[in-house]
Amino acid sequence: MTPSRSGCSTVSTISACYWNMTTERAGGFEPLRFVPKGKIAVLGLITTKVPRLESVDELRRRIDQASRYLPLDQLAISPQCGFASSLRGNLLSEDDQFRKLDVMLQTAAKVWG
Repeated sequence: MTPSRSGCSTVSTISACYWNMTTERAGGFEPLRFVPKGKIAVLGLITTKVPRLESVDELRRRIDQASRYLPLDQLAISPQCGFASSLRGNLLSEDDQFRKLDVMLQTAAKVWG
């Protein structure tokens, strides 16, 4: 999905666009080149659906790939969505969730200082 179709470049009152990038179905980072200056692309790189823990190195590689299309100062990282995205929730324990958030914080500290 290009930012213009998602509204990122057409709505002047928003400052960030959210990109769910946890599956192959999401595609590549090429559409990030359409994000206008002054807007932030929040990369949902951490899955909230399964307990597999992403590594800091894996997340840094993905951010590096994204930075080929948009400068680092216009990128951010987050989980793909909430940890309970359905009534029953997802197959993650509370410890899984906190470990994922910890890896996200470690990654952000290494990438953005």
